[in-house]
Amino acid sequence: MEWRNSEGYPDPTPYEALKAVKVYRPMVYICSPFAGDTDRNIERAKGYCRLAVSRGCIPLAPHLHYPQFMDDGDKQQRELGLWFALILLGKCDELWVFGSHISSGMAAEIAKAERRGMPIRYFEGEEVGR
Repeated sequence: MEWRNSEGYPDPTPYEALKAVKVYRPMVYICSPFAGDTDRNIERAKGYCRLAVSRGCIPLAPHLHYPQFMDDGDKQQRELGLWFALILLGKCDELWVFGSHISSGMAAEIAKAERRGMPIRYFEGEEVGR
């Protein structure tokens, strides 16, 4: 966008208005394993978030957030964290599922997304269809 109009005169108002317009970025829910080898799974989830950003999306990975202050080993706290995550899932445009192993928490997220009619994309290295 040029700050001069078609006749060459300065026209800063539309220039500033259009410069301020941000491109829409869909919010995607990152669904990947957490339990088990948590250190490895955390690093993978961070990579999945970076992939989403590189594809112009806003990633949401509750399994990177809630374990910072909730104990995933405590049954009540884990269930509460999963409930929180399912609420956040409803704020997203798509669900992105990573890996070939579907954990019980991931299965709950996938089932919720299916009930909502939400687009679901599956990734195993490269994106695969299901």
